[in-house]
Amino acid sequence: MRIETILVRGAHDPHNDTGAVAVPIYQSATFSHPGVGKSTGFDYARSQNPTREPLERQVALLENGTEAMAFASGMAALDALMGLFAPGDHLLATADLYGGSVRLFDVLTRRVGLKVDYLDTNDARLLKEKIRPETRGVFLETPSNPMTNVTDIRMVKKTVGEDILVVADNTFLTPYLQRPLDLGADLVLHSGTKYLGGHNDTLAGFIVTRSAEMAEKLRFITKTVGTGLAPFDSFLILRGLKTLHLRMERAEENARAAALFLQGHPHVERVFYPGLPEHPGRLVSQTQASGFGAMLSFEVDSARRAEKLLETVTLILYAESLGGVETLVTYPFLQTHADVPEATRLSLGITDRLLRLSMGVENSQDLLDDLERALK
Repeated sequence: MRIETILVRGAHDPHNDTGAVAVPIYQSATFSHPGVGKSTGFDYARSQNPTREPLERQVALLENGTEAMAFASGMAALDALMGLFAPGDHLLATADLYGGSVRLFDVLTRRVGLKVDYLDTNDARLLKEKIRPETRGVFLETPSNPMTNVTDIRMVKKTVGEDILVVADNTFLTPYLQRPLDLGADLVLHSGTKYLGGHNDTLAGFIVTRSAEMAEKLRFITKTVGTGLAPFDSFLILRGLKTLHLRMERAEENARAAALFLQGHPHVERVFYPGLPEHPGRLVSQTQASGFGAMLSFEVDSARRAEKLLETVTLILYAESLGGVETLVTYPFLQTHADVPEATRLSLGITDRLLRLSMGVENSQDLLDDLERALK
């Protein structure tokens, strides 16, 4: 099946004989056994639930993975992923990661003896230099949040070899536009809260792996800690997936229009969007993705103008998230990356003049008119 069909029809519930088109919400914490030593395949919802199971199978199909695991949030998924590593292990990570990931790496991960170094993961020479004997993983965001830097996933896997896990956060592009496992990544991470759900009404996270052994380890962590996605939230993500391809196409159209508009505006100094011809990651993006996505950032000419825009937009919502049908603007300096040390933020270009847009599916001209008013 092609990906559009998998999105609409990929989830199938073998436990339901009613003919229901939508996977039902199995709001049950525990399941009875048909006999001693016998099971329906479900025992306790912390391990698995009949609503979560079809969702996980569908996400695994979408990413061309062996198995997928659904979590209560993207950060819960990332925390479970850290359970694959041991004290003393060393990780490499994209420099301008989402601030929540940095917070987890720099505070919780370091407390249990894991070491993390940040770098430009698209620099093969630097990547080689940073590898140590104890390096066990490379964590990528491509495009990155919020600077939209692109990392060549094939190059990274070739550089680090088979003994080092390559983890790719695919939240920005989704499996509709990019499939990191096909490019050499070992694991894929998603904040399902964003495009997979798509309606700003559900928290969710996913890990997809092509290794059955890795999946077994992650399921043990999920069962033990109890961070699996709840039935109703699983139902909402299943519903959101049905329109992912339609939403991504429209949102990307809006992103291209916004990037070109902002690029020509006198109060905008720089626009960061992989779809622009001058973006340094454009060529790599074209080799590993089928689109450029709907996320862009831009730098205005003063901090006061950035604040004024946030206070003036009316259709665009000033909110800290992305990937929904509504267009959102975020101030990374004070929101998503507020916990990143200021010197690091500034070195990455995350200044008090930088704004991030998550383009939704509204009429593009209405959105451009809103930006025009707010930038005056």
